[in-house]
Amino acid sequence: MNIKFFNVALGLALTATAMSASAQKKYTEGVVVLSTAMQGQQVDAKGYFRADSSAFAFTTGPATIKILTDAGGKSMAVLVDVPVANIKKAAIANPDEVDQAIAAMPTFTFAPGTETKQISGFNCKKVVATDSKTKKTYDIWVTNDIEVPITGIAKYYREAGGFPIQYTSFSQGQSTEVTVKSVTEGKAPAGTFGIPADFEKISMDDLKAMSGGR
Repeated sequence: MNIKFFNVALGLALTATAMSASAQKKYTEGVVVLSTAMQGQQVDAKGYFRADSSAFAFTTGPATIKILTDAGGKSMAVLVDVPVANIKKAAIANPDEVDQAIAAMPTFTFAPGTETKQISGFNCKKVVATDSKTKKTYDIWVTNDIEVPITGIAKYYREAGGFPIQYTSFSQGQSTEVTVKSVTEGKAPAGTFGIPADFEKISMDDLKAMSGGR
C-alpha cells in the first residue's frame, strides 16, 4: 500500500464522524458510507461508530484496511489484512504519534452561508471553513438532519454547525474530497472495534516501511 494512499486514508478516519448541534434524528450506533478518491482510485468506505469507538474500513486491491480510534483521541490502530499474501498486521500508534497526527490537522474558523442544497438525500447548508494556519478557505456542506456521536479524534469540523456531508479531508500534506452517501442506524458486526487475536501487533514505523514510506 502506497504511503501517500495510507496518509489520505488516515485523514479520512480522523474526520469520519462529527456532531450536529441541533438535529432531527439522533444515532447512537451505526455506519456512515462515504465515497472519495485515493491516489486516483474511487473508493467507497464505511465508518462504523458508537459512543466510545469508531472503525473506518475500506478495501484497496487485495488489502482490507481498518483504522480504529477511540472517542477520547487517546488511541489509534491500523489493521491491514491481505489474505493472498497471508498478512494480518495491526499497527498500534503510541501517544506521541496520536498527538502528532492531531497537531498536524488544520485549525478552522467557520462562516455559515445562506446557500442550501440536497446531497445524498440530506438537507445541507454551505459553510466556509478558513484554516488559521494557511488562510486557505474550503466550502463544506453540513446537515442538521442527523446527529452522531463524536467518535473520531479529529476536532477541526466539530464546530461547523452540523454533520459534514461533503467536505475536504486532510492528513500529513494529503487532502481528498469526501461525500457521505448514507448514514444507517444499527449495531456493527461483532469484533468491529477490536483487534483480532490472529493479527500481529507492530509499530506505526513498521507499517510505514510496509507501505513504502520512511
